[in-house]
Amino acid sequence: MARPCLLPFFLLAAAAVLTSAPSGALAKSKLAKKSDDIVNGPLLTEKIKAKRTLIVGPDEEYKTVQSAIDAVPAGNTEWIIVHLRSGVHRHACCFPISPISFSFCFQEERGMGNGKGRTSISHESASADNAESAAFTVNADNVIVFGVSFRNSARSGLVNNPEIRSVSAMVAGDKVAFYHCAFYSPHHTLFDSTGRHYYESCYIQGNIDFIFGGGQSMFQCPEIFVKPDRRTAILGSITAQDRKAEDDASGFVFLKGKVYGVGEVYLGRVNAPDSRVIFADTYLSKTINPAGWTRIGYTGSTEKVMLAEVNCTGPGSDAAKRVPWSRRFTVNEASKYLTVDFINGKEWLPAFYY
Repeated sequence: MARPCLLPFFLLAAAAVLTSAPSGALAKSKLAKKSDDIVNGPLLTEKIKAKRTLIVGPDEEYKTVQSAIDAVPAGNTEWIIVHLRSGVHRHACCFPISPISFSFCFQEERGMGNGKGRTSISHESASADNAESAAFTVNADNVIVFGVSFRNSARSGLVNNPEIRSVSAMVAGDKVAFYHCAFYSPHHTLFDSTGRHYYESCYIQGNIDFIFGGGQSMFQCPEIFVKPDRRTAILGSITAQDRKAEDDASGFVFLKGKVYGVGEVYLGRVNAPDSRVIFADTYLSKTINPAGWTRIGYTGSTEKVMLAEVNCTGPGSDAAKRVPWSRRFTVNEASKYLTVDFINGKEWLPAFYY
């Protein structure tokens, strides 16, 4: 299958800074000259067509990510780059719902591939409400993020209560993509709430239901790390997908990634009558419980759930003891889920595999 426009995209993003902001906004930036060089990059000029950059850092006009987001004028209809200087940005931030096109492109200092270890948004927040606990929230449509880590740094004492959440990121907008990003939390890490989403080469760690929600999302080449959980004897689960009806387009697809970690975990938990999760061409370590999937906490029928595996490898992929209501698809049977067509990605993604 084709891999359109991926290589030029990565080469472009490895440059130092993206900007086309007015000169006044760059007066304090030591990298202003480098900023000028990247404006002609093909991703910006041909795909995203960004014409403005807001730079966030201690010596910049915008000291916080939220102040840059809030600076976007009402009625904006063009892509805007929010560029983060490397380091830890210690505050929660939110892209609000907007009635107009609220298009953003996040990029970190060093470019994709290096950034998630150098540039992060970190906030300590714990709550019984998933949305309220999120360190980073996207309610807007049309947001693209390159090479940033998102961390909920809640102390372990706060989250030892099973009712407390500490979400790293909540994604509730449509057409949102993350490239080479990382998500960290003691548990309940990524609230993939609603909308079409794409995660390319992202690292996600957690334990109980740590990728959950009702999103329609593809995780391409993910790295999923399972952490042990000290709050309960119940084994954790990687996913808890919330598809509630047959005509609901949502679901999680994990393609060509790897799952490993400490302790034991299920691939997913039934969370709704039509929960849909597919792991395809994925390496599964011995971290995966032999049953594969669980319905703990769910009392309804499993007749219509689609919790499936396709061509997975590794010691955790052994099907001998899988629960009877899980599925094993062939590549042909699963083909409609294994490309970005599942999220209509060819219509809105600037770069993608398959």
